Amino acid sequence: MRLTVVGCSGSGPGPTSAASCYLVEHDGFRVLLDLGSGAFGALQALADPDSIDAVYLSHLHADHCLDVAPLVVWHRYSGRASGRRLPLIAPAGADRRLALVYDGGGAPLTDVFDFAVTPVSAILGPFTVQTARTAHPAECHAIRLTAHGSSLVYTGDTGPSQAVVDLAHGADVLLAEAAHPERDGLPPDLHLTGRQAGEAAAAAGVRRLLVTHVPAWVDPAAQLAAARTAFPGAELVRPGATYDV
Repeated sequence: MRLTVVGCSGSGPGPTSAASCYLVEHDGFRVLLDLGSGAFGALQALADPDSIDAVYLSHLHADHCLDVAPLVVWHRYSGRASGRRLPLIAPAGADRRLALVYDGGGAPLTDVFDFAVTPVSAILGPFTVQTARTAHPAECHAIRLTAHGSSLVYTGDTGPSQAVVDLAHGADVLLAEAAHPERDGLPPDLHLTGRQAGEAAAAAGVRRLLVTHVPAWVDPAAQLAAARTAFPGAELVRPGATYDV
C-alpha cells in the first residue's frame, strides 16, 4: 500500500499546500481520501484524474470536499474522461450537498458519481474498509484501509475520541490531524492538538504516526514537537511526499 500526500493544510489551503487530500494505492487501485479546497490542481501533478477508482470523503466541510466541483468539470468537459461513474463514499446527504456546491440549482451529479453512504465496513477494490464516527461538529468518519495484512488509518477531523483509537488499534500507519495549538480554552470535540495526536497513536499501539491537517496559522514544528512528547517517532507530512504502508 502506498500513501501520497496531495494536500495537508488544515482548515483551508495554505501558501504551500492544498487542503486535505490523500491518494492511497494498492494493486493498481487508487482511492482518494478527501478532496479539499485546492487539491484537484495538486492532484493533476501526481495522477491522471481518470485513474482514480474511488473517492472517500470523511465529511462535508469545505477543506475536505470542495474540490469535488472541479473534478466534476474535468469529467464532464475535459474530453479525457472514460465516462465510467466514480464511486463516491460520504456521509448521508452528500449527493445533494455536493450538487449545490457545484451549481446553485443543485442538478444531480449522478452522471459522474455513484454515491454511497459511509459504511461501517465494506470491501473497496483490494481494501477492506472499516470506519468510525469521530468527535467533530459535522458528521465525520475516520477510515481504516487494510490490504495484504497492512493497515492505514486516517482520522479525518476529530477531537479526542476512543472510537478513533479503537479503529486504529495495531495499525501500521495512523494519519492523524493535529490542527489545534497547545493552549487553554480550545473548543471541545473539534480537533486534536499535537500532543493529543501523539497520545492517540500511543494508545492505539500503531507502528507509525504521520501528523497532518495543520492550519497555515499554526506552527507545524510546534505541532510535531508536541506529538513527539507522547509518540517520539511522530513525523510531519508534506505535500507530494509518499509513504509505504
